[in-house]
This record gives sequence, structure tokens and C-alpha cells, in this order.
Amino acid sequence: MKWIVGLGNPGSTYQSTRHNVGFMVVDTLAKRWGISVTQSKFKALVGEGHVQGERVYLIKPMTYMNLSGETVRAFMDFYKAELDDFIVVYDDLDTEIGKIRLRYQGSAGGHNGIKSIIQHTGTQSFNRVRMGISRPAPGVNIADYVLSPFAKSEHDQLAGMIEAAADALEYALSHPYEQTMARYNR
Repeated sequence: MKWIVGLGNPGSTYQSTRHNVGFMVVDTLAKRWGISVTQSKFKALVGEGHVQGERVYLIKPMTYMNLSGETVRAFMDFYKAELDDFIVVYDDLDTEIGKIRLRYQGSAGGHNGIKSIIQHTGTQSFNRVRMGISRPAPGVNIADYVLSPFAKSEHDQLAGMIEAAADALEYALSHPYEQTMARYNR
């Protein structure tokens, strides 16, 4: 079993914001794999399907970003799910827009969703796909920036980045994460 959690904030207000790229990737995978992410459980929207002979869960926490770990913990406890089978997808200020970075451990780096997951799992060792949103211009409030939509000039880079992340996650279903990192961290 593999379980992929895309981080974001619920509601149409946040739908196309920088902070919601994790949701965007889960939506792309759901379309690709024909999985409906509509079941309401674990304070999240969850979809289940079979891809490449593997049972896959797609999860979008509906708790707001800073409580994302509650969903991760509830899913783990209910399914006795292993963290080795978990991949989280989220926005990253320190990665240039259009680029993805795969990691298997590390600090939260100021990201409240990741802080919450670390707090609820008791470890910093879990697989991640970091989606580049770049840093705002000096003087721009970070909270305002991450909750703002992408500029029109960034839409092509955003679309390419979402596809690259979806490709990496699909590859990770049948390959070790180290191998996936080697292939997609260019």
C-alpha cells in the first residue's frame, strides 16, 4: 500500500493559491488514475484505487495547513500504515518556481504543515516532494504570499511542475524512493 498526502487549505478561497500545490498534485493523480477523492474521513478527503498493482490512497487534509499531522496520524493508526509507504507533497519557498525537490528526511524549514506532521509522527524521516513556489520580493509578507494565487506569467511553470511531481509519484509506486530521488532531482 502507498499513501500520498497533498497539503493545502480547504475551500474555494485557497483553491489556486501557492500553499495549495499539494492539493493540485493529488487532483492531477486522481484524474490520471481514475480515483475519486471524495470520501470524508480522518478530517480529510480520501480516495482509494489500484495503480500498477499497488493499492494507493490519495489524501487531502481538510484541517487547514497547520493541523495536517492530525490527518496523517489518524490514517496511520486506522490502517496500521507504515511511514515508509507515505509521501507528502507540499509547497516550498526555498525551491525555485517550476522545480521539484524530493527528500526522505529533514526539518520543517518553517512549513507549518510539515511541522504538524513531524509533531504527530514523532520523526523527520518521511518521503517528501517539495514544490517550488520561490520566495516573495523583499518586504512582502510570507503568509500573504503563500495564500496568493500564482501570477499568469507563472502558469506554464506551475503546470510543468505539477506534471513532474505526478510523474515522480507514479514512478515511486514501483521503485525505491532513493531511485526516484536520483531520477527526479535534476
